[in-house]
Amino acid sequence: MDSPIAAAARALAVGDALGALKNVALRDDPPALALRGIAMAQLGELPRARELLRRAARGFGAREELARARCVVAEAEVALAMRDLRGSAHTLATASATLEARGDRVNALHARLIAVRRLLLLGRLDEAGSALDRLDERALPPSLRAVAELAAAELALRSLRTAPAQAALARARVAAERARVPALLAEVAEASAALDRPAARLVRAGQDHPLRLEEVEALLASGAFVVDACRRGLRAGATWRPLARRPVLFALARTLAEAWPRDADRNALIARAFDTRRPNESHRARLRVEIGRLRALAAPLARVEASARGFALAPRGERSVVVLVPPIDGDQASLLALLADGAAWSTSALALALGASQRTVQRALVEAEAAGSVRSIGRARAQRWLSPPLHGFTTALLLPAPLPVA
Repeated sequence: MDSPIAAAARALAVGDALGALKNVALRDDPPALALRGIAMAQLGELPRARELLRRAARGFGAREELARARCVVAEAEVALAMRDLRGSAHTLATASATLEARGDRVNALHARLIAVRRLLLLGRLDEAGSALDRLDERALPPSLRAVAELAAAELALRSLRTAPAQAALARARVAAERARVPALLAEVAEASAALDRPAARLVRAGQDHPLRLEEVEALLASGAFVVDACRRGLRAGATWRPLARRPVLFALARTLAEAWPRDADRNALIARAFDTRRPNESHRARLRVEIGRLRALAAPLARVEASARGFALAPRGERSVVVLVPPIDGDQASLLALLADGAAWSTSALALALGASQRTVQRALVEAEAAGSVRSIGRARAQRWLSPPLHGFTTALLLPAPLPVA
């Protein structure tokens, strides 16, 4: 390695992208292209960074497997920052195996961390947790250790385990301080601040109160009968009944819970569940069918009893009934939560993360753009979507992932 390349590599290791470019900006050999690509990524010029890294990988060719694998890993990190989640996990795993076989354990572990972060973005928390458990953190330098602890903290937050999240963030802060990378320190500070922001709202007996994540965790562990509008389901203690794919049943459960301990009027239930203001006999017959389905599903948690004017919830075990709602309500809450990270997302990446069809996401984005809550940049395949950060609360409960069953 010649001295300008070595100097550029040292500058990049401490986050000095401009210092690195001073050494390699005018060179087009593969090592210089790779370093220029990493520098451009640190400066936020992600499309240009990706192009440079691809040129470097082609320049190294098949004979220089180690250098080529490093370029693949760097490009995968750029793709993650661009929220391009279509890349093959197999390609990254192959690069990681090549690096491990050639003795470059640090970059092999880096590749595995990128895979973990991709899984977290997609809401595949169980897979992300298993991959994190398999990491040998003793071999990580301080900067990558900070990234690993941030991933562990995000996994814990999205699984509603605040104590492990706080411990992981404390370790991340120590590692970031040792690494002396300002961007890492800022990321740790932002993640820590999420613990003190409202994460949901508690609705009980007509009263509305903001809750932090640890308060949400305590509520779910309290044994109360919770109609959870963040994850769309019913919960009491360790029992969880998902209703994300049964919107009519969830609408009925929420209306009954908001009326508790009183009953809910039939017309109010019809209006909420079937989106109509003029109920007829057909709606009333359908209501009876759907109430029967809700009774069967919620039987371990609560009874649904008929009254003179409608129906009422009767929770088992003298539990109280509460409704947990997100800080922002509506059908687009999860979409806005994903976009609130400040990155530019493609439609395909949003569809992957939300588990929805691309056409469904496109319709939601058009509606959100008309409402002024999102904006697009670029056209056709280069089109990306952005949203202003959602200040004042954390989006952990809005992100697409099922709550674990305790």
